[in-house]
Amino acid sequence: MADNRTNNIEHDPLDDTAAAALDSPADTGDATAELERERDQLRDRLLRTAAEFDNYRKRTDRERQTLSETVTAGVVEDLLPLVDDLQRALTADAGPEGAEAYRRGVELVLKQLDELLRRRGVRPIETLGADFDPNYHQAVSYEPAEGHREGEIIEEFRRGYTIGDRLLRPAMVKVAKG
Repeated sequence: MADNRTNNIEHDPLDDTAAAALDSPADTGDATAELERERDQLRDRLLRTAAEFDNYRKRTDRERQTLSETVTAGVVEDLLPLVDDLQRALTADAGPEGAEAYRRGVELVLKQLDELLRRRGVRPIETLGADFDPNYHQAVSYEPAEGHREGEIIEEFRRGYTIGDRLLRPAMVKVAKG
């Protein structure tokens, strides 16, 4: 018995239209022209989109640079009075009580700097007596220490700081060993 599957194929009328378009030179020219117009429009849209994106990238880079300069200028403006105080300290006559006067002057400048950092949202990391946390502390030494629990910070070598939830610098510490 013969295979009836080949006889049951349905005829697609679109095939006749496509075949007629291929057979008719006038229709082929119109279709080609239409495709070329569509291609040119798409190419134009692509070029415009690429140019818009490039302009957007350049604009955001300029805005980022401006913002960075503005923030830097604000911080430097806050630091300039401290620089002035330090310069005055260096030119001041120390007199007979020179060392103590210099010490008080440096303490005042440090107090001003701490206040400036606090206003800017910078916070010191509390260390002494706290448990060692590798996310905020950098252990530079371990030492057996009576009266201290395992992992307790017993000495701070360099203060660490955060701004908001971001770590600016970890604290360098000595940790008690059990």
